[in-house]
Amino acid sequence: MKREHVLPTPEDTRALGAALAEVVRAGDLVVLVGPLGAGKTAFTQGLGAGLGVREAVTSPTFVIARVHRGGRVPLVHVDAYRLGGVADVEDLDLDASTEESVTIVEWGQGLVEQLADEHLEVRLERRDDDVRTALLVPHGPGWEQRLSG
Repeated sequence: MKREHVLPTPEDTRALGAALAEVVRAGDLVVLVGPLGAGKTAFTQGLGAGLGVREAVTSPTFVIARVHRGGRVPLVHVDAYRLGGVADVEDLDLDASTEESVTIVEWGQGLVEQLADEHLEVRLERRDDDVRTALLVPHGPGWEQRLSG
């Protein structure tokens, strides 16, 4: 899987998420990094669709975390934007569900990496021409191998 992507439309962003669904497995942590409007939720929608989640995947900004079942593996979608720090993440008790789920966290950089031995960071940006870009940054040999394969 390529590490750098140009995503002209929201559908392209969803398609990248769906492509990632082919290589994720239970226990994986994906951390989404990027400003408002960069495509974090669209990416997660694609990942959910690729996993076979049938319900709508929407930003969990006000509920902080949603669990989507019914797909190949449960998807835990977290929005850490309103969390004040690592202690707030620990209060969510996410590690109880990380072993059997794919956990994807918006705004989680610097807060959630301790939830897994390895993780994938997806850096999303929105250019001035409204085109999004994505950079997949593996943290750990497992992710390195999956993205190279």
